[in-house]
Amino acid sequence: MKILFIGESWVVHMIHTKGYDSFTSTKYEEGATYLLSCLRERGIDVTYMPSHEVQVRFPRTLEELKAYDAIVLSDVGANTFLLQNPTFYQMQIIPDALEHIRQFVAEGGGLLMIGGYLTFMGIEGKANYKRTVLADVLPVVMTDGDDRVEMPSGFAPSVSGSHPLVDGLGEWPKLLGYNKLSAKLDAEELLCHDGDAILTVGTYGQGKTAAFASDCSPHWGSLEFMNWEHYPAFWSNLIHYLK
Repeated sequence: MKILFIGESWVVHMIHTKGYDSFTSTKYEEGATYLLSCLRERGIDVTYMPSHEVQVRFPRTLEELKAYDAIVLSDVGANTFLLQNPTFYQMQIIPDALEHIRQFVAEGGGLLMIGGYLTFMGIEGKANYKRTVLADVLPVVMTDGDDRVEMPSGFAPSVSGSHPLVDGLGEWPKLLGYNKLSAKLDAEELLCHDGDAILTVGTYGQGKTAAFASDCSPHWGSLEFMNWEHYPAFWSNLIHYLK
């Protein structure tokens, strides 16, 4: 199976102030390194595209996207796809990258969105996927505005019903937050917490879709979750489900 995994990267720009003087430093980080290694060890062919590379490397045509069985979006907002350089700086009319993803799924591709500060609606509503074509594709209904539910004391998702993706995993480890979502009427909620959907699967056209409301890595993805014995199997099974 071949997937395109997009997101889970960021640049941190810091100001260090020491008395009268200050200086700046910058660092680049990627959050999905462990997850991607787990998927590759289980035979999944992963093409990883950090958030900042979407501008120059995201496939320009539907035919290019069809080289993959599924697309995973994790902690990267809609603006990264919609405000590409030719449009933002040169006012050019170009194909809508999210519309290509919609068509990709409609014609049989898989789509997984993983929660975070810049997925679903995200912090201050800046991920803003509710106002894109992917709102029709995803198996969940998003809220308006900031959809974060911070859980510093941790929460363990509850299994909503029997399904191969969640059967046999036992008690879930604690997570530290999630994006507030609800399952669409024609979708299937597999994990929940306090009335909110944590894992939801569905279909769109000929393709399969999934939404995991929490994170695959810190900070919502707690160390307990990252070290969970079923972590590799859960994610690889979820990816294979999309095919």
